[in-house]
Amino acid sequence: MSSGTIEIGFLFYPGMTQLDVTGPLEVLARLPGARIHCLWKLIEPITSDVGLTLMPTATFSDCPQLDVLCVGGGPGQMALMDDEAVMAFIAKAGTSARYVTSVCAGSLILAGAGLLEGYRSACHWLSRDQLALLGAIPAESRIVVDRNRISGGGVTAGIDFAFRVAAELCGEAVAKRLQLLLEYDPEPPFAISERDAPPELLAEIRAAAAPMLAERLASSQRAVARLRGGVPDARHRVS
Repeated sequence: MSSGTIEIGFLFYPGMTQLDVTGPLEVLARLPGARIHCLWKLIEPITSDVGLTLMPTATFSDCPQLDVLCVGGGPGQMALMDDEAVMAFIAKAGTSARYVTSVCAGSLILAGAGLLEGYRSACHWLSRDQLALLGAIPAESRIVVDRNRISGGGVTAGIDFAFRVAAELCGEAVAKRLQLLLEYDPEPPFAISERDAPPELLAEIRAAAAPMLAERLASSQRAVARLRGGVPDARHRVS
């Protein structure tokens, strides 16, 4: 950081789960000195996985050196991992960022860019096992901190994650003030999680997600081939 400015970049892309990044954005944008960059190839509307229209604010070529890179997940993650230009940008930005962060299946994107080799990471519980394929160490915690890698679990974990990132950047007192200001005191209507859900409900969700998970696994396998199979490293092809 320079002159008290904190440069925070969120990857926006078609098919993203917007809460993965807009939850953290709501918190981190309020940090003193924060400058937010919603990053994509072009300044043009993109559509989230549930049809919400979002507008990036900066292109990859306009992006400054980041203090925080944050990548979320969503069904669009699979196509994204086959996009050489995007993965090259993620690899380059992540190499120089002070903190490299993700929410949900955004950790698979970071791992596919070679940024999580040997790091512990969270992910959505349905896809957590794929982290190991990409060289990361899957962790079941809602928030995982491993050196300068910070990750959150699925979707709503991004808000918890954001307060942890805020504390890392500006101290616990600032993060607590923001948590109070935003009235973050969750009371879920149902006490249910992967750890204690009925087996038949877990099986039903896994069965419904099976086609998407198969596609995600194929994209992870292609990423592994690029990282370890002799394909030139995309990180060295960014101008």
